[in-house]
Amino acid sequence: MKDIIYFVKKIHAYSGRVLYLNLTASALMSLLEGLAIVLLIPMISLTGLIVFNLEGTPLIGIQDVFQSVPAQMALPLVLLLFIFIAIGQNVCNRQLHIRNTKIQFGFLRHLRVQMYEVLLYTKWNFYVKNRKSDVIHLLTSEVSKVSAGTYYFLQFLASFIFTFIQIGLAFWLSPSITVFVLLSGLLLLFLNRKFLRRSLELGKRNYVLGKEYLAGITDQINGIKDIKSNTLESSRLSWYKKITKDIEKEQVDYTVIKSTSQFYYKVASALFTAVFIYLAISLFQAQLAQLMLIIVIFSRLWPSVMNIQSSVEQILTTLPAFKAVNNMQSECKRDKEFSELAATTPLELNDGIECREVYFGYDEKQYALKNINVKIKANQMTAVVGRSGAGKSTLIDIVIGLHKPQKGSVIIDGIIRTDEMLYSMRKAISYVPQEPFLFNASIKDNLQLVLTDANEEEMWEALHFSSAEDFVRKLPDGLDTIIGDRGIKLSGGERQRIVLARAILKKPSILILDEATSSLDTENEANIQAAIERLKGRMTIIVIAHRLSTIRNADQVIVLDEGQVVQNGRFGTLSQEKKSTFQLLLQNQLKATL
Repeated sequence: MKDIIYFVKKIHAYSGRVLYLNLTASALMSLLEGLAIVLLIPMISLTGLIVFNLEGTPLIGIQDVFQSVPAQMALPLVLLLFIFIAIGQNVCNRQLHIRNTKIQFGFLRHLRVQMYEVLLYTKWNFYVKNRKSDVIHLLTSEVSKVSAGTYYFLQFLASFIFTFIQIGLAFWLSPSITVFVLLSGLLLLFLNRKFLRRSLELGKRNYVLGKEYLAGITDQINGIKDIKSNTLESSRLSWYKKITKDIEKEQVDYTVIKSTSQFYYKVASALFTAVFIYLAISLFQAQLAQLMLIIVIFSRLWPSVMNIQSSVEQILTTLPAFKAVNNMQSECKRDKEFSELAATTPLELNDGIECREVYFGYDEKQYALKNINVKIKANQMTAVVGRSGAGKSTLIDIVIGLHKPQKGSVIIDGIIRTDEMLYSMRKAISYVPQEPFLFNASIKDNLQLVLTDANEEEMWEALHFSSAEDFVRKLPDGLDTIIGDRGIKLSGGERQRIVLARAILKKPSILILDEATSSLDTENEANIQAAIERLKGRMTIIVIAHRLSTIRNADQVIVLDEGQVVQNGRFGTLSQEKKSTFQLLLQNQLKATL
């Protein structure tokens, strides 16, 4: 329940007084409907078709008012009043529906933006711990369910206000009969509580199935090449059939619960109405006019009670989504890295970046990095090499600030790096990953991600530096060529050079290449290496190298093994150290090329 209250507060904070205007409109609409019902008896009496004895009832005062009006004017006056009330009720209903829709979809957008913002600014460790598909599921499906849940909550409030006013009107007409019907309604709610429990259970099932479905689809679309290459279509189709069958069953089960609860309510309302009429006549000696009005009121009241039950069932179905979104928001806020407004000026690196006695581990059992003491000098090229799993990428993540050392510190130009310095440092970094990241857009759009106001001259200059200018000029539409999902219309080497051009276009003071040439052929590797050579001395370059031939001209080579720095020096010096890790890496690569 606390999760619902949390989001109710959020609705209040988002909508402000509009929410209270809606509640007021609901109350006014319910009151107008009640007045329209009350006018039925005087209106029928004025026709002369049926004469009701209203002595001793609250309606006698209304009848006396209309009887004081000239006979020829009384009926038209009642009819005009009835029409006026009906128009007023429908105007309120229209405004209420429009405003509720604005609140629902405005709140949905507000939640999405808020959720995406906390996800963007949370620490990298959050993404290490959580599946990408789970984050996408929450950001899309579950946030939408929360929005739907808020709509159900607004419906619940409207139904509750309507019910409260109609009960008040019925109580005014006949307290004894109203108490009897209320007790019957409470008994019915008590007997149907099992539907609420089953709705909550189905909501939990829906959440789990949604996560599994999106996770499986994401993995399979990402790995579609492997699936087709290894003829895994049959097994993947079997999985898809099973999970969609489970989803189908869950949706049918919810419909069964909802329709069954409504069936019970409708049958029970008919039974209670029959019993109520019998008791009203035989025990309470209700007059015809009084009895007729109460029947009309409660014929309108029962659907409203049923709507309350239905709204509560729907709210409980979306409750797991409320919990999941709330928990993720809380986790992201706890792990917030920095605000974009924390700094606007990129860091100017003058001396260098130093890791002093740094320890880091992904769990408490062992360290991935141990006692790291290295210095990356400004405007020089530093290479980081080692076997797979030696800790190369982890060290770079520490340098970038994606991970914080569990022990030791990172020092920037002689000053211990703080959280306040992170954003300024990131503004100064361009990062080129092993797997190029490109959008399904034009080359120009992909380049302008890092510099939105970059002109074509600047883009061509960056492409020239990355050895990409020649092949881009040969493309049918040049810079406007659409490159497909993740750049699939380009070769691996071409994608890598576009990403490098994008990194250069940012004009960083720190360029990081994370095994950027490991999957390239010799020609493309030479092109990238030539581009790096042209950048030396202009910026601080950090290269994680798989192919050692690409780092021959590095100013410093850091060799890692099992999370520790085992060698540090220039390429030529390290290659001469016998029985060393670096020499062993060189020998293994030489054997692999023979």
